[in-house]
Amino acid sequence: MEASSTPDFLPHDGPLREDVHQLGALVGRMLAEQGGEKFFHRVEQVRTAAIRRRREGEAVDGLASSLAGLEADAAEALARAFATYFHAVNTAERVHRIRRRRDYQRAGGAAQPESLLDVLARLKAQGVQADELLEWLPKLQVEPVFTAHPTEAVRRSLLEKEQAVVRALVDDFDPTRTPQERAGDEDRIYMALSSGWQTAEASPIRPTVQDEHHHVGFYLANPLYRVVPALYEALADALQQVYGVAVPLPRLLSFATWVGGDMDGNPNVGADTIAASLATQRAHVLERYADDVTALARLLSQTEGRVGVDPRLAARLADYRKRFPQAAAQIRPRHADMPYRSLLTLIAARLQATHEDDHAEGYASVDELLDDLQLIDASLVEHHGLHAGAYAVRRLICRVRSFGFHLARLDVRQDSRVHDDALAALFGDAQWNTLDAGQRADRLRPYASGEQAFKTSADETVARLQAVFRTLADTRQRYGVDATGLYIISMARTAADVLAVLALARHGGFAIAPSAEKAGEGGRIVPLDIAPLFETVDDLKNAPATLQALLDDPVYRSHLRTRGDMQWVMLGYSDSCKDGGTLASRWGLQRAQVELLDVARAADIRLSFFHGRGGSASRGGARMTPALMSSPRGAVAGVLRVTEQGEVIHRKYGIRALALRNLEQTVGAVLRASLRPREDDPREEQWREHMNVLAARSREAYRAFIDRPGFIDYFRTATPIDVIEQMAMGSRPARRRSMRGVEDLRAIPWVFSWTQCRSIITGWYGLGSALEHGAEVMGEAALVEMARDWPFLANALDDVEMLLAKCDLDIAEAFSKLSGPLHEGFFGLIRDEFERTRHWLLRLKGAKSLLRDDPRLAVSIRLRNPYVDPMSLLQVDLLRRWRASGGEDEGLLRALVACVNGVSQGLQNTG
Repeated sequence: MEASSTPDFLPHDGPLREDVHQLGALVGRMLAEQGGEKFFHRVEQVRTAAIRRRREGEAVDGLASSLAGLEADAAEALARAFATYFHAVNTAERVHRIRRRRDYQRAGGAAQPESLLDVLARLKAQGVQADELLEWLPKLQVEPVFTAHPTEAVRRSLLEKEQAVVRALVDDFDPTRTPQERAGDEDRIYMALSSGWQTAEASPIRPTVQDEHHHVGFYLANPLYRVVPALYEALADALQQVYGVAVPLPRLLSFATWVGGDMDGNPNVGADTIAASLATQRAHVLERYADDVTALARLLSQTEGRVGVDPRLAARLADYRKRFPQAAAQIRPRHADMPYRSLLTLIAARLQATHEDDHAEGYASVDELLDDLQLIDASLVEHHGLHAGAYAVRRLICRVRSFGFHLARLDVRQDSRVHDDALAALFGDAQWNTLDAGQRADRLRPYASGEQAFKTSADETVARLQAVFRTLADTRQRYGVDATGLYIISMARTAADVLAVLALARHGGFAIAPSAEKAGEGGRIVPLDIAPLFETVDDLKNAPATLQALLDDPVYRSHLRTRGDMQWVMLGYSDSCKDGGTLASRWGLQRAQVELLDVARAADIRLSFFHGRGGSASRGGARMTPALMSSPRGAVAGVLRVTEQGEVIHRKYGIRALALRNLEQTVGAVLRASLRPREDDPREEQWREHMNVLAARSREAYRAFIDRPGFIDYFRTATPIDVIEQMAMGSRPARRRSMRGVEDLRAIPWVFSWTQCRSIITGWYGLGSALEHGAEVMGEAALVEMARDWPFLANALDDVEMLLAKCDLDIAEAFSKLSGPLHEGFFGLIRDEFERTRHWLLRLKGAKSLLRDDPRLAVSIRLRNPYVDPMSLLQVDLLRRWRASGGEDEGLLRALVACVNGVSQGLQNTG
């Protein structure tokens, strides 16, 4: 390990330094109070030793020896102490992002980079006129999709304590606060820290699907619900400032979720969780609307005689008084001359009726609620009320348009092999899975079209799928067409896999009479958007041929016409990286998008991509703007649908100001990539040929490593995968079936395990070999040119550079030695490939050290290392002892879980 001589903070980050020091002092005081002075001094000794190791480049042995042999309770407390320290650093950094945003706004000069004001100014400078921009806005469709992959499991109560700390630090921005007020802020922080210390980070009970839903619902119904109107207001302000136009904005943003609908490998998800999730989401959003309507009723106190109202509003009020007599009777007589307040009180009653299923007076659709709110808005504007409440009404209108009566669309996902199991039972053909794709498509076609129907079957898999499609039909009728999203097929490889869903949907009763505009389609249609998910490198390579076969199929082509000739394809970043390594995965994804778009254009259909990204760069995690700007031209086209997983949800959306900033960056990136994608470069044809060579060599080196004899045993002993499998992090098992090989392990625990042991090979292994080979075959100058001028490769190298900076090969070696005799055969390969990758990455960038061009990230990593390192080394010692106990020592397991959770939060993008 190299010694670190760089300063801990950037010159202009004085306030961040002050926050870190303040929080650090409060954490120290809390630890002394809660654990005693002796415990606090022990923590300080270890922390000082960890800092010294980093600054002086010391070997890992001394720090490791000081942590060896601790009693389980002491080890757990020590791990939690360090987790608390760097959690304070995380919080300080998030608050500093809010501070920097305010500084930009206060300065009034240059717009903050990647803000909507900055994006529109860039577009105007690139020749985008107002008409062109306004023509594109209705095409924008940005939809983050929240999934239940909690690699960072944080209780809601702890999230709320963190928010209390954030509020106190933000309040301290005000220079006019008195010493007494600042002391009160500090007391609030100390109370949150102390009560947080006395709260377990996660329940020992594995969460249910409903628990996962409540976790995701916290972000949807709280920070995001509050900030969505601010996003539209920021865009409207930017349009006014840059282009001088003020127009009503179309809906640009919606949300979706997999929680309750992701059946792939999870026996706990099915028809019942689909119904329960949709019902719970509906209840949450109706409650939020009711709260807002009640607040508006208090605000809009305009009285008759002082101001007029739209006659239509007066008629609506009279109508509602008749329809909701009990609620009307509750309106105080002294409020009878307040038409807005009275109508809003009755709107609240109608919302309550909507919450009660099958209530005749409830809103039949969200459009009816919008009509009420828009009537109030129009009446206010007509009678000088634009600044007397109309803006508040418009914020609610904005929320209703974004969240509907469903809060977030629910996607459904299932493995193609489950569909095949059901079809084997329905056809009575045990050899169904052995038939080739063409034979299966031929047999499925009459069932997918509705010409024939399956006979009833008592098979359990068939029954489960029938119940799922029956529930989708019921919820569509009950909650509306926007309540459910895509049906995603995992491990989709052929057109038959998609026809299978159509056939099974019809068998489950999910078919309706066509609407008037689609009456020419004949019989009943399946109102479902089906998205094949291409996950492995080979699947991505074959995806264009699969899509072509699908579009050539007359039955599916007829179905697609009923869906507006719009086809979704989901791209799997996680499994493709696990399958082929980072460079082969990225290139496979890039190439697949280009070729799929070519197929779609030839067939005259619209194609949109759903990106299955994870938190780590090993699973597609990326900064949004460079990721979209390096996408193939035409791949965005106004649409971004992307998964948000694990700790990413908390980091991006846990605090309102940061949620708004992230939404702005996302919408801005979509606008830039759509209106002015990167220009065509004649050198790209040659670069693509070079990349084919590099990707193949990278995959070859990666597969040689993970296919090496003994690798599975090495993986299971040199990483904490056995602890991760014991952790109660999610409702879904860590493996799809018995562990025969890497392909049977889910991508999340795969990445999580290698990140925990600090080698993170999932994000870089094979790249160094590829670059070295490329320099030999095509010349170093060609690689330098590609790294400098091709956004695709430049972005990939930036992401790998970040991962290399987070690695610690000395700590990884300590983990590796847990594998016994396997260590010698594997770790040397890891160290050699790491040095090879680091050498070539720096050489292509012309840099002497990692993260030269991203000093803020470099500082962020340095701030955390002294707190993460002790937990990693403590984990090594605990793993050795826990395994020696046969995995029976519960105290050691609890301490290990504390270490795993702590490292996860410290490294931030783990899975």
